[in-house]
Amino acid sequence: MSNGSDIILERMMALHPKVIDLTLDRMWRLLDALGNPQDRLPPVIHIAGTNGKGSTQAMIRAGLEASGAKVHAYTSPHLARFHERIRLAGTLITEQALTETLDRCYVANDGADITYFEITTCAALLAFAETPADFTLLEVGLGGRLDATNVMTPKLSIITPVDLDHQQFLGETLPEIAGEKAGIIKRGVPCIVGPQQDDAMDVIERTAMRIGAPLFAYSQHFHVTEEHERLIYQDETSLLDLPLPSLPGPHQIQNAGAVLAALRHLGADELACEAAMTQASWPARMQRLTQGRFVDQAGTAEVWLDGGHNPAAANAIAATLARLPDRPTHLICGMLNTKDVAGFMKPLSGLAASLTACSIPGEKNTLPAETTAAAAKDAGLPATTADTVEMAIDAIIATEPNARILICGSLYFAGHFMRENQ
Repeated sequence: MSNGSDIILERMMALHPKVIDLTLDRMWRLLDALGNPQDRLPPVIHIAGTNGKGSTQAMIRAGLEASGAKVHAYTSPHLARFHERIRLAGTLITEQALTETLDRCYVANDGADITYFEITTCAALLAFAETPADFTLLEVGLGGRLDATNVMTPKLSIITPVDLDHQQFLGETLPEIAGEKAGIIKRGVPCIVGPQQDDAMDVIERTAMRIGAPLFAYSQHFHVTEEHERLIYQDETSLLDLPLPSLPGPHQIQNAGAVLAALRHLGADELACEAAMTQASWPARMQRLTQGRFVDQAGTAEVWLDGGHNPAAANAIAATLARLPDRPTHLICGMLNTKDVAGFMKPLSGLAASLTACSIPGEKNTLPAETTAAAAKDAGLPATTADTVEMAIDAIIATEPNARILICGSLYFAGHFMRENQ
């Protein structure tokens, strides 16, 4: 049975023939028709980057909420339900509020061309403007410069690590992609920059200088290291000795550096910084699952979930796996045909015992399971295919009952798994 929001979201899919069409003209038109809610938001923290946006947002939210702040948060895509994208003052938007807000946007748009992401972003901004809160965390959907979220002046901008992804929309080279991400930088607005490759950092620095935005960069203005299983953060005014992030993986220590720089800039105290490390949760990012029908099916095997889908994400997965207790790791992988499948496989080839490829159900841009398996074999991974995740798990535990099973390759595949695991 469909909810009211599902019906409206389906209608919205038909308003523009292209899923991605980067321009802000349609956003400005609809926002104007809605009374320009983007000008009435609680102070905005705007987050762009290729990897780590969601984890960074989750840690900042945990820190701010621990200090008593009410925090709006916008993220995409969702995993199981659309409602996950919009968090109002700390709580996921209700079905009634979502349906009413979507309907107002649909009526105000009056049948004009607009993409699904644009009109749903307008709905989020409208809900944020009409709900009291202390901060608004906005995660960029794609790129930055022409992303639908880039319609306001934030209190703080953050650029997480930039890497190759979405080249068909953002440019073929790292500097081109960094230029799009740097499009969120605004005159006079401080920008926190996570670790970057030199080519990307050059572009970000030039953009900030041209626009007149103060830059606070990883390894220049703040430093973060792991020492004796603690996280040490240092900037020009602070030295913090904190627990390691609750989000697993060595890459989260680098993400935590930008988080702590942001929290210190916003005036958060050490208790809030500690909460950012210990209280953040972010689903489908090297998440160990402990309940659900697939977990029950797996028996004594561990079940992990990660939605990362590009070579940098695969490197992060590999680094996390390398630090976990020794256990045979078997991958169940579904990917989109827009991704660098060979680049994703390469970092995992030495760490996994096998890969079982699946097509992503209901996703027209899925890479066929056979293609995914062929890419895995080319990377040196023993690979096979399965029609369903259920069949893949059965095949793995039949020969390796104590396996570590990692579902990976795409947020869409992770979302399908989470819906089916309930």
